[in-house]
Amino acid sequence: MGTGEFALPPFRALMETSTHQVVGVYTQPDRTGRGHHQHVNRVRVLAEEHGIPVFQPERVNAPGALQELRALQADVFVVAAYGQIMKPEFLAVPRLGAFNLHGSLLPRHRGAAPVQYSIWKGDKLAGVTMFQIAPALDSGPVVGMVTTDIGDQETSGELMLRLADLCVDLTLRVVDQLDAATAVFQPQDASMVTLAPKIPKEAGIIDWSQSAEQINCHVRAMQPWPKACAWLHSDGRKPLRCIFTEAVALPDSTGTAEPGGIDVTEKTLRVATGKGWLLVNSIQPDGKKAMDAAAFVNGYGVGNTSSFRAD
Repeated sequence: MGTGEFALPPFRALMETSTHQVVGVYTQPDRTGRGHHQHVNRVRVLAEEHGIPVFQPERVNAPGALQELRALQADVFVVAAYGQIMKPEFLAVPRLGAFNLHGSLLPRHRGAAPVQYSIWKGDKLAGVTMFQIAPALDSGPVVGMVTTDIGDQETSGELMLRLADLCVDLTLRVVDQLDAATAVFQPQDASMVTLAPKIPKEAGIIDWSQSAEQINCHVRAMQPWPKACAWLHSDGRKPLRCIFTEAVALPDSTGTAEPGGIDVTEKTLRVATGKGWLLVNSIQPDGKKAMDAAAFVNGYGVGNTSSFRAD
């Protein structure tokens, strides 16, 4: 059961193993985006290419959907980025239970955006946890976990793809253990829980009172969505919304300025923060493509009297 890119590697691995059989695939209904463009559901496409039955109910807990599920007589549900809440009636269907692949080291970052929060909160380690789904949010016992270092400049999108690949061995190992009745169920430590709720678009706005390191984490966490942004204020010009696509924290750099203040040369652009400076390597003015700092400074008349603000 899955919809996004995160679900593809473990799904493909389960199809390719000779030990287990995928009897059905559940994925979100196809959606039409802005401009009436049809989003390609790659999970559905992959399943259809291999002749696996595909189900796309609007509500997986509805009586008709549950009846279809029971008819499949699946031993276990493997869930990855499916996007629907699962009620007790659903969880009672598979003989061995329903198990979710979650993109954090539970109980840290329970919720819809664990990968983004791992970077946003400055974690050094990330990973994937496989746990048995329980009615409370991401609270079930852990049956397997893999960890990985977070790169200094790694974005959420990049980390998500790496974690998806790490799901493969974890999934196969746990499913084998469930089949052999050797899986170990480890309760989560409730005192260590942190939450990672769905990120709204306005979360991308940069708070310049934070430290350069915190803002660097924020810039990376907000990619590919909703993207970190601020408004450039320059004398005689309307505020210009800019997306920060690549930046580096300079916590020990010299010079002082109010948070959001700018220090420029012909080739560099630094922004003052609550602690240290943020060196901007790449920036995207509203309606334009991303460009390096030198091109931005020269093209938009950015000077030391300019500043970035939250609106």
